[in-house]
Amino acid sequence: MFFIGDRLLKNLALNIGAEQYYNILDPWLKFRLAFNPYIAFSLPIGGQALNIIITTIIAALVFIIFYLIFNKNKQNGLIIPLTFILFGSISNLLDRYLYGAVVDYFDFRYFTIFNLADIIISIGAVSALIVAVKKK
Repeated sequence: MFFIGDRLLKNLALNIGAEQYYNILDPWLKFRLAFNPYIAFSLPIGGQALNIIITTIIAALVFIIFYLIFNKNKQNGLIIPLTFILFGSISNLLDRYLYGAVVDYFDFRYFTIFNLADIIISIGAVSALIVAVKKK
């Protein structure tokens, strides 16, 4: 569901184009198109190496999720958080292959620009951390 929502919002941003934007919470939040060739929060790591790293992470997540699903003796509280990370990562990786960069559209004036996939990845990571800490 979040994957589809992110893809629809990215399509909307691409159709609007880089010259136009919409104020959501003026002046703090705008909806506008931006291409991010780097990793989360525009940290300057990009290029083919980043694509290889992300693809490897996605493959590892798929393996871990299947392992957790089929291993009845393990704590399965990580399945949903890891699935969030997986689908957010797939959406952003798809952008990298289609456009050479991630399509971002939520522009926080004093923070950064990001997309729904980034939010879902962050929620998944925080949730996985909470599950791991509670497990101890």
